[in-house]
Amino acid sequence: MHEATTENTRKKLADHLLAWMWPLLALASVGFSMVLLEGKLRAEAASDPLVRAMLNDGFVNDVEVILRVIGEKLASIPPRGYGLAALSALLAYVALAWYDRIALRHIGVQTRVSVAFSFLCSFVAYALGHNIGASVVSGGAVRLRAYAARGLSKGQVAMLISFCSFTFGLGALLLLGGALAWDPTLAAPLTERLPSGWASPSGIRVLAFGMLALCALYVGAAFLGLRPLRMGRFQLHYPKPGIVLQQIVAGPLELVAAAAIIYFALPAEGNPGFATVLGAFLISFCVSLLSQVPGGVGVMEVVFVALLPEMPAMGVVAALLVWRIFYLLVPLVVSGPIILAFEVMQWLRPKAATLPSLR
Repeated sequence: MHEATTENTRKKLADHLLAWMWPLLALASVGFSMVLLEGKLRAEAASDPLVRAMLNDGFVNDVEVILRVIGEKLASIPPRGYGLAALSALLAYVALAWYDRIALRHIGVQTRVSVAFSFLCSFVAYALGHNIGASVVSGGAVRLRAYAARGLSKGQVAMLISFCSFTFGLGALLLLGGALAWDPTLAAPLTERLPSGWASPSGIRVLAFGMLALCALYVGAAFLGLRPLRMGRFQLHYPKPGIVLQQIVAGPLELVAAAAIIYFALPAEGNPGFATVLGAFLISFCVSLLSQVPGGVGVMEVVFVALLPEMPAMGVVAALLVWRIFYLLVPLVVSGPIILAFEVMQWLRPKAATLPSLR
């Protein structure tokens, strides 16, 4: 009896430690990234004699000076740049909504959910997931609540969430492999400490072609008509060719559109071109996702600045701020009324059973 109690106590303690570990690691990542970023921005700001004269007057004052310079960079972005960035953000969320439609079709329940409903559900799920972090969990809760109202089971929603995540991963693998195969020196600032064989352009290119080979293998297998994988009563069906072809378009489309937000907001000075910006975005975005930091705050900026050493760091950070506004903050604000309207409709539904269905 005593041993069982001790074991339960140990399990509870381990659960508490794990519950606190990830938030603490995320907080440490943010702090470390902010210190690195502040040093980089401070060094660049000091290159201007007028700005340098305002520095070295305390940490708070230095941060105010850096923010003022970033504000000037934001003001220098032309209206056309903001307009194209906004359109790119809209295209990115349309592609994300396409993820859900592809998943619904793969599961075989697309007729239960209208295009408009799945678009709104996807929009809210990703708006919350991108800002809160752990998007599979936070966005998954939104999808479970919404799609359950359309008659989908928990298993079907779980499969939909997994399939959407896989579509994203496929798109990232395809684009990152293509970007590194095109320019293997892109990741050089992050691979300097790796063994020379892997850090060399030829080693990175081999890795890139390996990524592309995995994508080709996944696509090719769709045309073989593989049998379902059976685990008891559970069956896992391999996607049909039409589904896979949609995945390899939707996944890259969302990432290209998201990267375009930054590209259109970057200054012309030292701009390396869209292909390089896309590669830098893919690497920094994936690193920020692995860090589990909500929105990749600080982490994404540090990696992006390191990957574009020829560009002014202030301009890069300003462009990433535009990305955060259009890709994270605006969708988060818009999602609030959508959630409220859905919950009101759910509350009124039992009282309005005689009304036509909204499906």
